[in-house]
Amino acid sequence: MVKQLVFTITLLVSFGVFFFTVNRFISYFKFTRPAFKVRDYYKRFRITFEVAIGQTKIFRRPIIGFFHALVFWGFCVIAFGSIEMVIDGIFGTERFLKFLGPLYKVISASGDIFGLLVAISIIIFLSRRLFFHIRRFEGVEMKSISHYDANLALTMILLLMISLLVMNMAYTAKIIGSGGSMSGVYPVSSLFAGLFSGWSTSQIVFTYECCWWSHILLILLFANILPYSKHFHVFMSIPNVFLSRLDPLGKLENMDNITREVKLMLDPGFVFTASEVPVPVDRFGVKDIEDISWKNYLDSLACTECGRCTSVCPANLTGKRLSPRKIMMDVRARMKHKGPGIVKNGKGFSDNKSLLWDYIQEEELWACTTCNACVMECPININHPALIVDMRRYLVMEEAKAPGGIKGMFSNIENNGAAWQFSQDDRLRWAEDIELQQN
Repeated sequence: MVKQLVFTITLLVSFGVFFFTVNRFISYFKFTRPAFKVRDYYKRFRITFEVAIGQTKIFRRPIIGFFHALVFWGFCVIAFGSIEMVIDGIFGTERFLKFLGPLYKVISASGDIFGLLVAISIIIFLSRRLFFHIRRFEGVEMKSISHYDANLALTMILLLMISLLVMNMAYTAKIIGSGGSMSGVYPVSSLFAGLFSGWSTSQIVFTYECCWWSHILLILLFANILPYSKHFHVFMSIPNVFLSRLDPLGKLENMDNITREVKLMLDPGFVFTASEVPVPVDRFGVKDIEDISWKNYLDSLACTECGRCTSVCPANLTGKRLSPRKIMMDVRARMKHKGPGIVKNGKGFSDNKSLLWDYIQEEELWACTTCNACVMECPININHPALIVDMRRYLVMEEAKAPGGIKGMFSNIENNGAAWQFSQDDRLRWAEDIELQQN
């Protein structure tokens, strides 16, 4: 009874802290701008199963992708065991889900096997970070805290797997020693249960209880650390994939407020529908965090900082300052710094800084070719160019700032109706000497 009471209190405190954190993120989403309407659910579920569950984009790097997929699938399977532990902790039962019969044997065996596979994968990940120089793990945006964050999360996952395996070993040894009936199947733990030979029953039970508490407390601690870590993608990646932008890559969204103005200029008699009634525009494009859409912010929270986007960015590869990963990290950092002030004081709050210039420089934005290589490579379908283009729109439309070559193009469009530097009357001169033959 004491165990149940202590566990229930611990669980409630952990849930309270977690939901307090979640509510803070929700409050930040409330002052972001609308993005797109969520439609075509069939296509979204298909993409989610392919990209998030099937980990298809991770396998672009087949070897390390395979180990990452093992970790993801392992978490999915082991989650059933974690749910069972919560139920056992609250109601004082043991192996509550055993009523599932043959299905429980499959779940327990899968969890035991994946516990070992995930542990091996995490050791490989830690070794790569500690002993090998992986270029995509480096960059001006990757501060020491980013590396500590990654190492801490990987260490906690490794401890989770070790506590799970030792707990299963102790349980197997306890059942074998007492001659009782075992609930579930534990192929990996059964192989190592002999390590407890010569131990008394009380020692085995003590080891089991220590591992049980260690495992469940690590889960609760890990869940509350994640929102403050780059590993928040454990929670956010699947929703982000489900809410992927479904338009073809390279398509640039029109700005509704500009579209309305163009319609009025071309047709003064144009009548707005109810959904098109003009509304006051605070700002064209994106200057600061309150100008981004909810999808931009969701992308930043889901970012794993894996560097796959930056590693394929042609601008970055040619020595330019642009790093798509940095763009996402800057959005997340800016919201962390300014978000509380906006929640407290409203959207008019200013700390005399902005996402543009204080975090992201113009040089970074204009280096982007909108080739969408970063989107193609991102394992969770983050759309970096959408935000970059919106920030460039602010520079052009509000600050009249653009590189010289682009300004020349703007002048040509204004004067000649085209991007080229010759009048409309001369457009077809290139075809004067061409003879057309009819068949």
